[in-house]
Amino acid sequence: MNKTDIIPTYNSFSDKDLVKACVKEKRQAQQELYLRFSYMMKGVCLRYSNNEAEAEDLLQDSFIKAFDKLKTFKHQGELGGWLRKLTLNTVLENYRKNKISSSSLSLVDEKIDDSFTAIHNLELEDLLLKIQQLPLGFRTVFNLYAIEGYNHKEIGVLLKISNGTSKSQYSRAKKLLQKLIEEEKTIELNNLKHAK
Repeated sequence: MNKTDIIPTYNSFSDKDLVKACVKEKRQAQQELYLRFSYMMKGVCLRYSNNEAEAEDLLQDSFIKAFDKLKTFKHQGELGGWLRKLTLNTVLENYRKNKISSSSLSLVDEKIDDSFTAIHNLELEDLLLKIQQLPLGFRTVFNLYAIEGYNHKEIGVLLKISNGTSKSQYSRAKKLLQKLIEEEKTIELNNLKHAK
């Protein structure tokens, strides 16, 4: 199976016409918007959620907001980029609603270890499963920094935490990911030894 079998593309509308038709509540256009962008948007939701069901809820919330706010889309950038940002904002709103108190997020700033290479050896699906195992604060900061490309100052503003807390959360997330990866490798090696 190749990638095009997994990610269907629907392009009977240009982005501009698609937005216009969705604003007019044309069912075919709304379905095309969903089919064209749900895979990308769900990927964002999965990185920040604990499980598939939570990601589905976040995706649904994102589409509800998208259909409501499409009339504000100004075509100054890509529609996909706009939807990605809207999805990320939905996920971050959910984070802020469910976030543990900021006092428990204030951790001692640690030096970030740049030797974190195990993450590069993982398949995307395995990485996603590992990221989902991180505590909420770690997971959110890790995704924003390592995947979305925000810096720690921007993350601090988005999450209403200090710059140092963002750095610390990222550092601890990397260490915990490393530990999860090493534990899995140890289990796999032990299973291989016992299988012989």
